[in-house]
Amino acid sequence: MKEEVNPSSRRTFIKAAGISALSGVTIPHVFADSSETLQVAIVGTGGRGGGAAAQALSVPHPTKMVAMADVFEDKLNRSFEALSHKMRNTPEKMDVPEERRFLGFDAYKKAMDCLRPGDIVILTTPPAFRWVHFKYAIEKGLNVFMEKPVTVDGPSSKRMLELAALADKKGLKCGVGLMVRHCKGRIELHDRIQSGEIGDITMMRAYRMHGPVGSAFTEKKPEGIPEVMHQVKRFHSFLWASGGLFNDFYIHQIDETCWMKNAWPVKAHALGGRHYKKDFVDQNFDTYSVEYTFEDGTKLFFNGRTMLRAHTDMSSKVHGTKGSAVVSAAGHHPGKVATFKGHEMSREARLWAVPQPEENPYQLEWDHLVHAIVNDIPYNEVERGVMASQVCNMGRMSAHTGTEVTFEQSFDCDHEFAPDLEHLTVDGPAPLPPFDDGTYPIPAPGITKKREYMI
Repeated sequence: MKEEVNPSSRRTFIKAAGISALSGVTIPHVFADSSETLQVAIVGTGGRGGGAAAQALSVPHPTKMVAMADVFEDKLNRSFEALSHKMRNTPEKMDVPEERRFLGFDAYKKAMDCLRPGDIVILTTPPAFRWVHFKYAIEKGLNVFMEKPVTVDGPSSKRMLELAALADKKGLKCGVGLMVRHCKGRIELHDRIQSGEIGDITMMRAYRMHGPVGSAFTEKKPEGIPEVMHQVKRFHSFLWASGGLFNDFYIHQIDETCWMKNAWPVKAHALGGRHYKKDFVDQNFDTYSVEYTFEDGTKLFFNGRTMLRAHTDMSSKVHGTKGSAVVSAAGHHPGKVATFKGHEMSREARLWAVPQPEENPYQLEWDHLVHAIVNDIPYNEVERGVMASQVCNMGRMSAHTGTEVTFEQSFDCDHEFAPDLEHLTVDGPAPLPPFDDGTYPIPAPGITKKREYMI
């Protein structure tokens, strides 16, 4: 499953990643027999992991969970119990005895070793580990579903592109959790915009403004937990682990608007600040405001805020020369997409709206991935996932440095947040060493300009 992207951005990525070096490699295709039960393993059982696993076990084709891996025993146990409860009417789908529930930073290998070539592994750990686990999955000949974002910095983006090309060479199918792309209403909206229903796009705007989310707000580490485990557990608070709340939570609005434009922005100019941190020591800003510019000069304005008791908004909108459109009305599902004549998005001005109720895109993305596996249809969403993640990296970097940042500058920045991540252990050292007082390096716009923070 592929789509058109900005040609200059595509050239930049392919050239920088050195993908052409793989052009002479010949590797046999791997795919499941159309009647065979697909075995599934999950690496990273918290958060979206449980939801993705339930959807994997709910596709039309026979599937069953055979292995689970995490670094936290309590998360693994809770996920196992929750999945077993969800599948209580089909208990054969949960074939995960205690000996196939693995713990530790090497648990991903043990879980994948339980699978056969052509089976599926779910990668839903903090994003920093994505390239490490994706590399092993390719070595094992496994199809992959990975959650977004898929990279947190330029070096990991380059690495993921090389791996995506290798997965293509092996005929592996790879899904990325930008599920909005699978929403039928938004697919029709995209087609309507491309056919000119609202004219040429002149501007887009997107918002994600609500209270604190996930593990994005963190106080000083409590006694009794290793620094590495603290940072992994509170991964939204640390740029090395997740790209911060910017990447993990803002990527959907940024990706869906770029999709409607059929292009990726070439530069970003952003603002942001820490307003109500009090005792919180994480690396995130409370507010972000980014002006993205596309190659033709069109702008995407993105605003993010995580503050209590402030105005909330979680929507995306497109404006054209003849009208406007809603891409997301108030969240991911249902999208409640619509087109309008003019720019007053009122019922009276509405041209078209998607019928309700809408199918769940979280399930649709899994149905589409498994359909491609069973029918051996080319399917690799990783390049697009890298592009969306790197556009987030660019906007976040602009806000954190106080500078205008081009796509190439963000992509070629040599600041790898967590080098040698494949060798990480519980005892450390942690990718982000704390100061003596238990705080961490934070962005200083206008002061630290070449990197997002200094250790």
